[in-house]
Amino acid sequence: MSPDICLVTTIDDIEAVSNLAREIWTSHYTPIIGKPQVDYMLENFQNTKSISNQISEGCEYYLAKTGNEYVGYMALNADPVARKMKISKIYTLGKVRGTGVGNSLLDHTENICTSRDISRLWLTVNKNNDHAISWYKHHGFVVKDAVKVDIGGGFYMDDYVMEKVLEQ
Repeated sequence: MSPDICLVTTIDDIEAVSNLAREIWTSHYTPIIGKPQVDYMLENFQNTKSISNQISEGCEYYLAKTGNEYVGYMALNADPVARKMKISKIYTLGKVRGTGVGNSLLDHTENICTSRDISRLWLTVNKNNDHAISWYKHHGFVVKDAVKVDIGGGFYMDDYVMEKVLEQ
């Protein structure tokens, strides 16, 4: 399944991202980090206002669409001076996992990096998200570090930092 991938530019796009986040995070992350932390993160980081603010600060959001349905999204933060790109978010609906949508989002990211002369991709992933860690490793990412970040509300993000060096 090869989705159409488009840059998020309108309020309707932003609302679509927020709606996807709610559906994906609730189903995928509740067993990993618990409902209270999922609710906190959605309310504080993945709502329409927060996403709009992130975009105004230079974060690029992209939506993946198959047919008439949004099936995934990602957010990228470039550091052109250091020649690296952070994959801040890359998520797909559970029903399309294993169909190539995630691969298409990652390929799109790598194409952006190539066009901008960016040589490294990096991300953080929850230490207990075994499926995602395995997927990233399969795609050439390696664990570089571990971090625990206080995100407020008594919650922490307990993550691995993973990185992939891109061929130039």
